[in-house]
Amino acid sequence: MAKVGKKYAEAAKLIEAGKFYEPVEAVELVKKTATAKFDETVEISFNLNVDPKYADQQVRGAVVLPHGTGKTKRVLVFAKGDKIKEAEDAGADFVGSEELVAKIQGGWSDFDVAVATPDMMGQVGRLGKILGPKGLMPNPKVGTVTMDVARAVNEIKAGKIEYRTDKAGIIACAIGKASFDDAKLLDNYRTIVDTIIKAKPAAAKGQYIKSVTLSSTMGPGVPLNVFKLTTVTKEQ
Repeated sequence: MAKVGKKYAEAAKLIEAGKFYEPVEAVELVKKTATAKFDETVEISFNLNVDPKYADQQVRGAVVLPHGTGKTKRVLVFAKGDKIKEAEDAGADFVGSEELVAKIQGGWSDFDVAVATPDMMGQVGRLGKILGPKGLMPNPKVGTVTMDVARAVNEIKAGKIEYRTDKAGIIACAIGKASFDDAKLLDNYRTIVDTIIKAKPAAAKGQYIKSVTLSSTMGPGVPLNVFKLTTVTKEQ
């Protein structure tokens, strides 16, 4: 068994073995167990009863969290003509066409999300082996291949996150920072949970969500009661 740090061990004592927590309690615990000197990210992990090797059981998409993630993303837009100014006016950090493709081929990747207009995908496609493994390839399924670049940039800057199952059927994504107040974290939590539930593939059989865990960057996981995932109310 791997040795854990003293702070982690102390934090883990706050979580009752074998207990599955309600969302309000889980958020409170995650904030208590985030004891690092930096503002830790709060992450939610879903273990889904799907087999992602089959196309009809993949769960993938994007959603705008009402309070963002606490991190401002650097957005790159592949575009030409009038779309360049549209992207710049919307607040894109990097905008261009062939020159950006060449820069990335040269090893540069100092951005968090890439957006492309459909007419640029012929050139952007050449970057598949570079951007694909990093999860940076524009994709129409998550709204990053679009002619409406202003909307795409605005949504990403406002807190849009992408989610997708890995090979084991796990989805993990940030829902904020430990410094967020409870209500904001619960709002973001509710949004991603509702989104994942609605994204259930028709081919998924049996209990769709096997387990859900909330954690901070350096803290232990807090298991949630999967049968009461949608019981968080505005009043709570």
